[in-house]
Amino acid sequence: MTKVETKIVDSHILIIRLNRPDVRNAIDGETAAALDEAWTTFRDTHDLRVAIVTGTGEHAFCAGADLGAVHTLGPGPDASPGERRRFALHGRGYIGYSRQVDIDKPILAAINGDALAGGLELACMADMRIVERHARFGVTCRKRGVPLVDGGTQRLPRLIGLSRAMDLILTGRFVDADEALQIGLANRVVETGQSLDAALDIARELCEVPQTAMRTDKTAAILGFGMSLEEGLRLEALLGQYALADPDLFEGALAFKQKRPPKFQHLD
Repeated sequence: MTKVETKIVDSHILIIRLNRPDVRNAIDGETAAALDEAWTTFRDTHDLRVAIVTGTGEHAFCAGADLGAVHTLGPGPDASPGERRRFALHGRGYIGYSRQVDIDKPILAAINGDALAGGLELACMADMRIVERHARFGVTCRKRGVPLVDGGTQRLPRLIGLSRAMDLILTGRFVDADEALQIGLANRVVETGQSLDAALDIARELCEVPQTAMRTDKTAAILGFGMSLEEGLRLEALLGQYALADPDLFEGALAFKQKRPPKFQHLD
């Protein structure tokens, strides 16, 4: 059985599906390597415009690291202190590309069930989370003595604010879909079994807009978040030059003036 399944939909949408329902889609070393490959493929393939990450079954999006195979994650239990330090400083992530910020294309998470511990960190990699009503979030590794090392302490506060993030990080309590929507962790709440279809609807919309401006805006928003306002504005202006020189901008403006649908070159 393939632990991570990938599928291209409509030529431009990559679905990345965790496929270990017997262990609640938990991530071992092999799964992490497959995720890393999938994310890299998405980043580097020109025709792929949107990625959707989801899980198999109705019970779990991802339960985090597979504690029964935790020795297969990262540099391993026999690694030297130097190897551990190098991985901590320069590694791509324990659960597969989770510590990277160089994907400028939209990422959606179709949360088909519980997103716990590292699964919550994986969900936080996404730009939007479409959450099924029965799903829950939680830093459940708190009760196992396992730290957040795949972006949770950094991405979660950026998504929901430091105070709310500290509540989740310190207590490890569960957050249901309604609370997730209230605090900004969920972007949409849908009924059971509908998260992937809802994510595909959004992905198709994103595939039809000019890509350069959307990607530079995403990059400016993510990289500029921790900067001062002055630095962030400078970054926004710098990245915006790529979109301002894009032929799609001129076509969009001309189409607006001529009151016709635009014909964007970069979407051919």
